[in-house]
Amino acid sequence: MSHLNAINLFAEAGLLKKIKRSGWWVAGIKDPESVADHSFRCAVIAYYLAHLERVDPFKTMAMALFNDIHEARINDLHKMGHHYIDFKEAEKKVFKDQVAHLNKGVKKEMTDLRKEYDEQKTKASLVARDADILECLMQAKEYYDNGYLKTKKFFKKAPDHLKTKSARQFWAKIQAWDSSRWWEDIVKFER
Repeated sequence: MSHLNAINLFAEAGLLKKIKRSGWWVAGIKDPESVADHSFRCAVIAYYLAHLERVDPFKTMAMALFNDIHEARINDLHKMGHHYIDFKEAEKKVFKDQVAHLNKGVKKEMTDLRKEYDEQKTKASLVARDADILECLMQAKEYYDNGYLKTKKFFKKAPDHLKTKSARQFWAKIQAWDSSRWWEDIVKFER
């Protein structure tokens, strides 16, 4: 039965490929990236930041990767929605249900990681949260560079929430970064 429950979780995680990040709609983006897109890059950023901040990169990456798994059941809710709905409590309830019937070791580890992330008391949890914020900022910059000028509003408050030196340094670089240059530079070398 444990394998079937795991397969169901894998299928549920697959729903995140279809769920759009709703905060971008208020910035005029009709077809924003999915929660899965966000979660993947967030995990990559967390892994890298963890090395710079000298915390366990695998633990940090796992926290970042599973941070939005609950959205498979309750969708993504932008900040205006959070103003009216206690989304944090719903997230906790969904996550508890999602892991309830998993292998005991996996359930314990995922629950411990989620608790640590939510409490934001350890360096690893701070790095994982910084990766989440940094990914959103990077996505906002990419949208901005592609003509969605309202995404610049995200540049104002979000950076104030970055806790680690490394994340703040990356944000300083991202602001001046041209998001199309990385691939243009690669193409030049392949000629």
